[in-house]
Amino acid sequence: MYPMLRIPLKAPVTRVITPLCRLALRIGLTPNQVTVIGTFGVSASALFFYPRGDLFVGTLVITVFVLTDLFDGTMARLSNAGASRWGALLDATMDRISDAAILSGLLLYAIDTYSSPRISILIAISLVAGFLVSYIKAKAESLDIECEGGFAERTERLIIVLVSAGFAGLNVPNALEVGGAILAIASLITVGQRLLIVYRTPLSRNS
Repeated sequence: MYPMLRIPLKAPVTRVITPLCRLALRIGLTPNQVTVIGTFGVSASALFFYPRGDLFVGTLVITVFVLTDLFDGTMARLSNAGASRWGALLDATMDRISDAAILSGLLLYAIDTYSSPRISILIAISLVAGFLVSYIKAKAESLDIECEGGFAERTERLIIVLVSAGFAGLNVPNALEVGGAILAIASLITVGQRLLIVYRTPLSRNS
């Protein structure tokens, strides 16, 4: 699923944002600063708007900050210093913080709003499974095992949660419940897929 979303869009999106990335570099911003700014914006917006019940406005603001994630990588490639291991680690860490803030904001909203714990449980499952998806990849790569792909990588999971939260903010019936169920199932499937990818790698069973 992930390549179908990312690959066809990568070239045109890069062409559109490249002038903006060059401008950001010229005014003195670094890729790492953009990463941190984007993470702070996403986290602050999610934890401010979502628990208050402002799901639609919150989703719009979060989406703007999420899009900064497209900039830091392009800026790193355009900069004189180029990409770095520290930048890659920082970016991955900030992504986890952003994801946790979004789902935590929704979890606080669900706990306070719904009498049934069903939606809260689905969001909690998605939060844990999302971290497992990232952890399995990081652990596999530390063992020199490539672990790419899966049904719902970060891009897909963000789309699911932001679309469902936005529709819930527009009072679409059961939007958050349906979105939470899809997100939880998709995340768990991806966990299983990544474990299977590692299991099927001969290196993992010969070590």
